[in-house]
Parts: sequence; C-alpha cells; structure tokens
Amino acid sequence: MIPNYTNVHVRFKLDGFNYKFDDLMEIAYSYVKEGMPYQQKLGQFLLQWLDDKDYVIVNTSGSTGKPKKIKIKKEAMVNSAIATGDFFNLKPGDKVLHCLPSNFIAGKMMMVRAIILGLELDMTEPAALPSIDYEKDYTFCAFTPMQLKNFAKYLLNIKTAIVGGGQVSSTIIDAIKDKKPVVYETYGMTETVSHIALRKLNNFKDSESIATSYFKTLPDIAISQDDRGCLVINAPQLSEKKVITNDIVKIHSKTEFEWLGRYDNVINSGGIKLFPEQIEVKLQNKIHQRFFMASKPDDTLGQKAILILEGKSNQLDQAVFEDLGKYEKPKEIIAIPEFVETASGKVNRRRTLLALGL
Repeated sequence: MIPNYTNVHVRFKLDGFNYKFDDLMEIAYSYVKEGMPYQQKLGQFLLQWLDDKDYVIVNTSGSTGKPKKIKIKKEAMVNSAIATGDFFNLKPGDKVLHCLPSNFIAGKMMMVRAIILGLELDMTEPAALPSIDYEKDYTFCAFTPMQLKNFAKYLLNIKTAIVGGGQVSSTIIDAIKDKKPVVYETYGMTETVSHIALRKLNNFKDSESIATSYFKTLPDIAISQDDRGCLVINAPQLSEKKVITNDIVKIHSKTEFEWLGRYDNVINSGGIKLFPEQIEVKLQNKIHQRFFMASKPDDTLGQKAILILEGKSNQLDQAVFEDLGKYEKPKEIIAIPEFVETASGKVNRRRTLLALGL
C-alpha cells in the first residue's frame, strides 16, 4: 500500500485492536463523546485527519509569542512520518508508546506515524510519569524532558526514545547515559511538522561524545543562516515556504548544526554576546527551583545579566555562580512568586518579564 493520508495501514493497531478507516472514524467519535480528556483531544484530531480536507488545523505552542492556529497539509505530515520511520528503521508491526498530549504537533505526529507506517500504538494518559505495562517491549517512544527525567529508571523496555518540547538538562543527560535505549533530542516546531533534526544523547561510540553531538537533519532538509546567524530551514516536503527561525546556530556541515540560543534572548554585555540558555545549563544542577537568565539596561555594560527565580526569596549562595564567566554572572537576582507559562506549560520568558515590569 502506498502511504497516503486517505489510507490506514493494514497493520495499524490502537491499544491492541486493528482498525480500518471507518472503524477509526467510529472510535474517534466515541473518544470525543465519552473519552477521558486526553482521549477527547485525540478523537478531535482523528476526526480532522479522517475528513475530506487535505489539511488539518494545528495550534502552535506559544513558545515565542501568542499561540496561533495554522494549516498543515496532511501530505506534509505523511512525509514527516515516513522520514522519521526511515531514520529509526520503524517497520509495520513495531510497538510504540504514545504518552504525549494530542493537542500539539508532537502528539499528533505519534498517531500519524502509527497510521501511516502500520505501527501498533499503545496510548496512555499524558503525565509527568506515564503509566505503562513494564512487561511490554516498545520499539519507539517520544517524551517531554520532564517525562524522560521521571521515566529514566524505567527505560529498560524501550529500544529508542526521542525527547523534545523543551531544553534537555545536563541532569537528564546524566540520568540516561548508561541506559539501554538510544535517546535523541529533537529539533523542530509546528511549522516544520515536528522534528527536522535529531541529536544523540547517549550510547556513544568510542569516537563520539555529548560535547560533539550536534543536531543532524533528516533527509531532504537543507539548512542555512540569515544575517542574524539564525537557522533557516528549507524542507519542501514539509513546508511550501522556507522557515526562518529565531534560533542562533553554528553550522558544522550541510547536515549538522549546533543550537546556541534564542535571538530574542541574547544579552550584549560590554560587547560580549551571552546566550542565556548556555548559562542556564551551567546552573541547572545548582539551582533547585525554576529560573532563567535575562537582562536589564546598564549605563556601563549596555545590558547586564540578571537571574529570574521562581519563588519568594532572591537569596542564593554565591558559590552557585563559581563556574560562570565574568560577564555571565548575574548582576542582580529577582524573585517572582510564579512564572507565566505558555499554553503548553513552558516558561513564557517575555510575559514573565513584563509581569516584573522589565
């Protein structure tokens, strides 16, 4: 059978049951009407996927601004599913675990991969620690960083895992370095129909290490930079237009790049460019509450680095900053009782700073 969004692979299974097109439509209706909240979200997507339109309406996550609805061609989602299947050598009948919310692109694509590639998909309620059958082996699963952190010690039954939707901390990388599954960090967004590049996080060969593990693009993805140093993605099978990101990168080859940080967040302090995300990695194991680096205008430096803490107190032991460079060390620590979040639960830096009057 030629993969097409009008077809359901004959080997596709959902929670142990084989469904054809009409059967799946019926299940979608029952999920919307009678299912648990996470099943209702899945049902709503399936009704879109199975209708006679050639596109679906998808919500962006709101990571860089207000969430919005965009149209994505179903053919592009099929192409994305095939590219992921080829990269990970997924075969009809492989068992995969779905523990992501279905209202965003990552969760939707788990279902599309199963339908198109003929995978046997087990659906479980999205949670910080997903509840699964630990006696069952899975070929493939996708996690959020929080899920991977909580699930790390239970990874014995999963062959390959991907993690996305937020920065993967050094703590998580340490937790999975000796685990059996090969784990990849993903790079992508709604506009690129989930990930377009993957970065290996563990199970390195002798000549490899996390320090030199860069994002590698999937087939038929061309990358370049604009005059800001931000990544530009040309993926004709996924998007009719080039996707111009706000992610500053260092390109190492035609297929490899290193993510440095967000253009919106860069701090120019005394002529030195600071990437908050890189400073945050150095602090992740030393600060036990949510935080992020930002900046304030400064008469001498132009901009000075500051640290925003979630909590009531702005007091931290100065030893926390001993591994930071001169300009990286925050010149001020500001506390806010609660961070503002995006619709997908990520910290909304811009709106949190606005709430502080910055």
